[in-house]
Amino acid sequence: MGRRLDLDDIQGNVIRAYGRYSFPFARYFFLNIADCGKGRRFVDIVRKKITTGATWPEDKKPAVTWNIAFTFFGLYKLQVPQRTLRGMPEEFISGMRDRAFILGDRDVTKTEAEAVGWDAQWDPIWRANRNGDGDDSDNVHIWIALNAQLKKLGTDEPVDELELETQWLRDLCAELGGGVSILATNGQNGDQEYQSASALFFEKNGLLVPSPTEHFGFADAIGDPVFRGQFSPDLEKEAVIGRGKWMSKEKGWEPIETGEFVLGHPDESQELPPIARPPEFMTNGSFMAYRKLHQNVATFDQIVAEEAETFAKVQGVGLEEARETLRGKMCGRWSNGVPLAVAPTYAEWLAFNDKMGFADPDPFKALRKQLDYIRSPAASDFRYADDMLGYKTPVGSHLRRMSTRDYLDPLNQIGIDPATGEQFKNENATSGLNKRRRILRRGLPYGPRAGVQKTDQTEQGVAMMSMCASLSRQFEFVQQQWTQYGLDFHQGNDTCPMLGNHDRHKRFTINSDPKSGKCPFVMSKLKTFVECRGGDYFFVPSMTSLRMMAMGIIDPT
Repeated sequence: MGRRLDLDDIQGNVIRAYGRYSFPFARYFFLNIADCGKGRRFVDIVRKKITTGATWPEDKKPAVTWNIAFTFFGLYKLQVPQRTLRGMPEEFISGMRDRAFILGDRDVTKTEAEAVGWDAQWDPIWRANRNGDGDDSDNVHIWIALNAQLKKLGTDEPVDELELETQWLRDLCAELGGGVSILATNGQNGDQEYQSASALFFEKNGLLVPSPTEHFGFADAIGDPVFRGQFSPDLEKEAVIGRGKWMSKEKGWEPIETGEFVLGHPDESQELPPIARPPEFMTNGSFMAYRKLHQNVATFDQIVAEEAETFAKVQGVGLEEARETLRGKMCGRWSNGVPLAVAPTYAEWLAFNDKMGFADPDPFKALRKQLDYIRSPAASDFRYADDMLGYKTPVGSHLRRMSTRDYLDPLNQIGIDPATGEQFKNENATSGLNKRRRILRRGLPYGPRAGVQKTDQTEQGVAMMSMCASLSRQFEFVQQQWTQYGLDFHQGNDTCPMLGNHDRHKRFTINSDPKSGKCPFVMSKLKTFVECRGGDYFFVPSMTSLRMMAMGIIDPT
């Protein structure tokens, strides 16, 4: 049954990932509120610019989108009533810094006294945020995102409106006389007015072409979940394939319940997620975990190259095949986004690429064919019931950890059917144990422009925004249990090969089908490839909630 959402009341970044809608640039601003009255005035003015989830005609797509969110103390500084604030979730009240031991950002084997300085690698803006020094002037209260379209095909420049909107924000803060100010301490050196982000561009025949990849070279942002009411019924039928929840062979894919991502609507337990009073304040809102994730590109390339030499010798393959195979096995997808579940071997992948035209000599045609594929149901329409032993997609790979699909269904059997010699497969295994752990992935890569050599020290990574109804049940669970541990995947303490912390556990096991005549392979030199540079938890309010905050009429009774 369909669900109609008031898309005019929901912020647009909850409904859509702008990067998929030709907005390859972003600027993320973090602001501090010094004066409540001026803070409300700020919200009242900015809310009129906010981009909602309402569908726009192609010829009226905005050049720049606006979105806004608040930390717990941002709401406190706007004098949201205490009774309302006390009804907020514990993890949102505590903030990301206080939850660092859950997220794997702080060594859990050390006490607080022993772990002094654990945030030394964080950017200055996040080291100063909520650090207990009693200074509120450097705390982050507001997050504002500007997403912009490309100015001209073949360049890597955003539309001029992005700078115009940025100046508008500067002028507004100046007009408020310090009541609301932009924290210009972003970046490792703490000297940036905003966190800049953009799609990665590559040069081809003198033209700069935007790509869907991140800095390790993998196509990204594939398979984002689809929930009820997010799309029109006609679009939903196709969008939900591989991105919703698998019900059964007869029913197929269905959208995830709205309440898993948007507050005030039934979730997968057929209950309304807990919200603070009054309900109008949080309905149609969402929670967001903002994390700046630095990528150690040089270390990643070095370790893959070292392990590939051993893999090539053991498996009797060439170095290029060894390198691409290890990268694909770590991720769960080949570098161009083709899932291992579709093309399990290097030879099958090359044949698939030829079939799909991904190597077209025209870079724009090749990119278009790749984008068409990774945005289509074909790139997400697969399950794991026929691969419980991980012969195609390793059970500890990044992809299987982030979305377990039907892998954890108790109906599945692990082993070989003696009658057929094939792995057991249960067509009725569902994603029931996965659908309550999904998150909406938003954000873009950040880093140097095309042609710049990337090391571990250069600034590059992903400005990641994870949206959900419950930060603890969804975001924190996936980060702690599925990224930083491996028990649900029969991997013991081995962490995610790409996002996990590898200070102690450096292994990643790649199983092999005995029929292939190849032996299993264990990568044993893993290092930490992705490091958190800071962040916090935010509440993404509805348009109704923004008006309530601006007018100061939030009545919890």
